[in-house]
Amino acid sequence: MIMVMVAFLLGMILCMLFGVPYIDMLKKKMIGQYIKDVAPENHAKKQGTPTTGGVFIIAAIILASVTTLLLAQKMTTLALITLITLGFYTFAGFQDDYIKIKGKGNDGLTAKGKLLRQIAIALLPTLFLIMNNPSACTFTINNFVIDMKWFYPFFAIFIITGASNAYNLTDGLDGLAAGCGVPAFIACSLISLFMGEIELAIISATVAGALLGFLKYNKPKAEVFMGDTGSLAIGGLLGTLAVLGKFEFLLIFIGGVFVVETLSVIIQVTSFKTTGKRVFKMAPIHHHFELLGWNEKKVVIVFSIISLLLSIFAVVLFELFSKGII
Repeated sequence: MIMVMVAFLLGMILCMLFGVPYIDMLKKKMIGQYIKDVAPENHAKKQGTPTTGGVFIIAAIILASVTTLLLAQKMTTLALITLITLGFYTFAGFQDDYIKIKGKGNDGLTAKGKLLRQIAIALLPTLFLIMNNPSACTFTINNFVIDMKWFYPFFAIFIITGASNAYNLTDGLDGLAAGCGVPAFIACSLISLFMGEIELAIISATVAGALLGFLKYNKPKAEVFMGDTGSLAIGGLLGTLAVLGKFEFLLIFIGGVFVVETLSVIIQVTSFKTTGKRVFKMAPIHHHFELLGWNEKKVVIVFSIISLLLSIFAVVLFELFSKGII
């Protein structure tokens, strides 16, 4: 437990320290975000805000994780696979941001190109789990066993890829992705700790700490955006932790806000294509509340509180299941 707390604090401190020189560099090189014309009108003022902040978030996560894992003597293959997966997702996200910056617009990788990269990266932790865990394809709830067999790899890849995209969709307001991410990764850390997966608990804690540190620069009005460099990677890591830690179904609650954000887009697109009508004023759903009159800070606070409550529920639910109470 002590090493998990050390990981959290180290992730937070390193992220705050790395942020200052990196943001200064972005400002000097005029590397800023381009805002879509379809975004709410009040988002126009965000034009030019430095982006790719995910670079120093991920740097803090990796350095804090490696340092703490070495101190705890838990630098295992499982930990390395998790961090390598994070690195690959970071590179894919940076590619997307780089294309946007170079093209001076908001069109990065094609949807197909981004998805193929996400799926390819998700193969790494999925194959590692299947080859090293004989019971990887099964789920046990009390005495009830579900064996997914050959379908499990597809399920795991869907979880990781879906989490990456869901977190990416949520990153649309100052502080929203980070604010909702902190309680989600704390929940992952606690669940991993209870399961005895210390390395996953440490990595999860560094992410929670780094995201909290990032809020210093990303809270409204943001000094920097994490960009796809951060959101694709952190979302992919969230799904990877759930798969490797074997708490995939709890991700519905841990990432509840991210799930709802994704569903709002699916519902909006499906409704418009089939009926010509929109269910929400704008999707993802955080924009819907903006257009209802909520200011950005209120949306972020409410969504973050909901994420906190859902994360607490997920941890309690895990404990009840593990003790056979339900």
